Amino acid sequence: MNEPTLIIDDDPSFNAILVRTLERHGHPAHGVLDPASALAAARETGAERIVLDLNLNGSSGLALIPQLLAINPACRIVVLTGYASIATAVDAVKLGAIQYLAKPVEIEAILSAFDDEDGPDFELPASDEPLSVDRLEWEHIQRVLHENDGNVSATARALKMHRRTLQRKLSKRPVKT
Repeated sequence: MNEPTLIIDDDPSFNAILVRTLERHGHPAHGVLDPASALAAARETGAERIVLDLNLNGSSGLALIPQLLAINPACRIVVLTGYASIATAVDAVKLGAIQYLAKPVEIEAILSAFDDEDGPDFELPASDEPLSVDRLEWEHIQRVLHENDGNVSATARALKMHRRTLQRKLSKRPVKT
């Protein structure tokens, strides 16, 4: 593997740390901060491994997956997010990502995702505990937000919720199951 792993994350600190961590583990890496730079770097480097943030300064990283795969159909894309939801995980994999991981994430999980030739493991362990009401609400909001293509105002109308209330809920980290 001569090509560097391409890191696409709009947080400069996280991006730099991930690049350094991958390099310390023997994997050359190159970081970019925005979608335009990501596409240019993918063309330039021919990266076969890509770590893609789900939220790139307000735009969805999911929109980049088909474009990155068009540049290099053999590339393996791991999506990282601080705001995990079932709806976006399913969408990421349907679009061609090989894995979807929630931040904070260990470097071993990222490397393992790239090395797993069988693809993502969809046999999620069943919990004896039902999802909390707060977590169910979070999942529902994420599904409706996705159905409205990320439009917060349309999502608020669909949920019959004030837009500011929805924005406040979206700014919080997802609750644990």
